[in-house]
Amino acid sequence: MKELWVKLKGNWEKIKPFVTTALESGIDVLVAEKENVEKIKELGRGIKVASEGGGEIKILKIEKREDLKNLKEKDCALIKIDRKEKEELAVEAGKKAGWVLVESEDWKIIPLENLVARMKEGKLLAFASDIEEIKLNLGVLEKGVDGIVFLPNVPQDIKRAREILNQFSKEKIELSPAKIVKIQPIGMGDRVCVDTVAILKLGEGLLVGSQSNGFFLVHSETLENPYVEPRPFRVNAGAVHSYVKVPGGKTKYLCEIKAGDKVLVVDKNGESREEVVGRVKIERRPLILIEGEMKGKKINVILQNAETISLVKKQGSPLSVSKLKEGDEVLVNIEEGGRHFGIKVKEKLLEK
Repeated sequence: MKELWVKLKGNWEKIKPFVTTALESGIDVLVAEKENVEKIKELGRGIKVASEGGGEIKILKIEKREDLKNLKEKDCALIKIDRKEKEELAVEAGKKAGWVLVESEDWKIIPLENLVARMKEGKLLAFASDIEEIKLNLGVLEKGVDGIVFLPNVPQDIKRAREILNQFSKEKIELSPAKIVKIQPIGMGDRVCVDTVAILKLGEGLLVGSQSNGFFLVHSETLENPYVEPRPFRVNAGAVHSYVKVPGGKTKYLCEIKAGDKVLVVDKNGESREEVVGRVKIERRPLILIEGEMKGKKINVILQNAETISLVKKQGSPLSVSKLKEGDEVLVNIEEGGRHFGIKVKEKLLEK
């Protein structure tokens, strides 16, 4: 997820409208003068503040190699790139600090390209004073910087910046049709309903599977039906042992998900977004094993055996598990390799 920091300048009365808008827009960090840190914290709980003289993140100016010894993991190194040697300093700073914020008066894109290509540790941040500069920095070498420190002219600029960051932060998930080859009721077990704090749309759901490299798109409960009222915030996701995809290319077991966690909501086109979990319900229900096959690879998912639980057909429409038949095709996500504690790794792995 790309980070959005907002830099504030001026006295409290001048910056207060910017702080309020930043809080409403869900920005990651406010960069402020020391005298305003406590006032910002009083105005909104949970917002991180970065400052040269206080806040959760300490900003340290790094001008020479000797300055690196003062850096800690929760610090942000501020480096002015005015010659090639400063790029080397930024790379080294990333090995110690959590963030490296670079600024350049003349050449801007070339140093950023070099750092995007070379920095393997720490998050690379760049200043931006308008929307076009945000887009430019986020598109450097296609990968882009890890975050933007934005200098807004008016409070509304912050909301527009948040929209742009959200667009660049989306993970594109490759979905393909898999043919259903097995449908088997397996008796009672514990299943997990994941309730998000957002309204999900038709065609959206969670990627869930019994194997760490194969996931079915399980549809949200957005559909009208004669059994229960729609719950468009919910995905009845499957058995407790199942993997579910979360942001950052990771997975968790469904039984680990709890309020406040983030999950990856995916639509029928593979477009994704992060959403926060508001509640998880684990209840004992009758279950059904569904096995799909794609290019000779078999994957499965275990879901509640009920009319209100649906997968997604290759055309993009939901298909209830109660109407599912062998030979039907549903959308899945297949990966190579396996996972270690939810992190994707390249290794030979066999799961049955």
